[in-house]
Amino acid sequence: MKTLISDASAFEAPALDPRLANWLKDYPPEVFTERLYQSIELMERYSIELAVDLSHRLNMIGQLSKWQSADELCRALSFQPRFSFTLAWLLERLVETGCVMVRCDGDVRSYRLRHAPWQPQLERLRAVGLEIDPGNAATLDLLDHAAGLYPAIARGKQLGDQGLFGPRGIPLWLNYFDNRNLTYAVNNWTGAVLAADRLLSHPTLRILEVGAGAGSASETLLRWFDKCGLLSRIKSYLITEPSAFFRRRAQRELSRQYPNLPLKWAALDLNLPWAAQGVFPGEFDLVYAVNVLHISDDLLFSLSQARSGSLVIGECIRPYVNQPIYPELMFQILESFAEVQLDPEMRPNPGFLTADQWHRAFTRAGFDQVKVAPDIDRIREIYPHFFAGAICGQNTVGKPSDVH
Repeated sequence: MKTLISDASAFEAPALDPRLANWLKDYPPEVFTERLYQSIELMERYSIELAVDLSHRLNMIGQLSKWQSADELCRALSFQPRFSFTLAWLLERLVETGCVMVRCDGDVRSYRLRHAPWQPQLERLRAVGLEIDPGNAATLDLLDHAAGLYPAIARGKQLGDQGLFGPRGIPLWLNYFDNRNLTYAVNNWTGAVLAADRLLSHPTLRILEVGAGAGSASETLLRWFDKCGLLSRIKSYLITEPSAFFRRRAQRELSRQYPNLPLKWAALDLNLPWAAQGVFPGEFDLVYAVNVLHISDDLLFSLSQARSGSLVIGECIRPYVNQPIYPELMFQILESFAEVQLDPEMRPNPGFLTADQWHRAFTRAGFDQVKVAPDIDRIREIYPHFFAGAICGQNTVGKPSDVH
């Protein structure tokens, strides 16, 4: 699954397997392009270079002359205990370079230095990324900003949420969560295509969107529904977002684009009972969310609250258990991402889940006809850096309060 990186100065994405086109034939041709593929490969490599850079800045290398788990390394460096989760990710990235070895003792993974890592090539790789697509600046900027916060967060001098959502961070997030940023927009497309497929036979559509952010997923959904002839069937579309700043921004833009659609807006905390907040999922044909439910505190609770007709979520899906993926560098220092309730069967780790783990979670929450699209489990065999997918399920039980 993992390919060791032997040449620090070279970047060349391997040729794309032609079989991938058949598994992606149901998506618009402008989504899964060669440019997107090259961009994702670049981001993977860039995040590895950032991990190498951080291994020096955090003084990790000198502590890895003997086998150490992430927890042991965290204590040895006098870092905050919560930073152990982030250290484990950095160590797994270093394993991919061949500079660090890993061994397993039950569920505990320990690491030891094989040889010193190279000096990172961040400026050169950034130039390559911008040459592939100037829109990659949004992701590169956010990766750089997040990495710059790691030392202060490790030492307890700053919280991740404060740094990432401060005055400097907000503009970076707005650029990142934008449909012109292809490496993020792909998540919106996988959800939109699956949602339309599930609703083609419905004469009228009542939609609830959870955690809409600045509205890029809503925008893609409406664009695709228009293409599929579903836009005129929308009877109601309630778009929820707990952040007033993001909600107002989304409302302003979407109301301008779709002045004749029955769009409504509300705040919704997915970790609290939805009905108590005035949102009743049983009234909707579709509950929709993109890159939201993986941060729910109690995943089974949030899924059970979302039982109403079809639930479709677009998610960044981890191809293999323990596989680090580049978006985690940005998200894993957020408290809402890391500090969640775990479950050995469906949620053994915070953050992004595998297709199989999502399938188990949906099933336990009372959904049937559970489907993950595209077929991540087959795609990962030929392309282990394919992360974008969507999961859907059909409500088969009673009211949301019946399951918890």
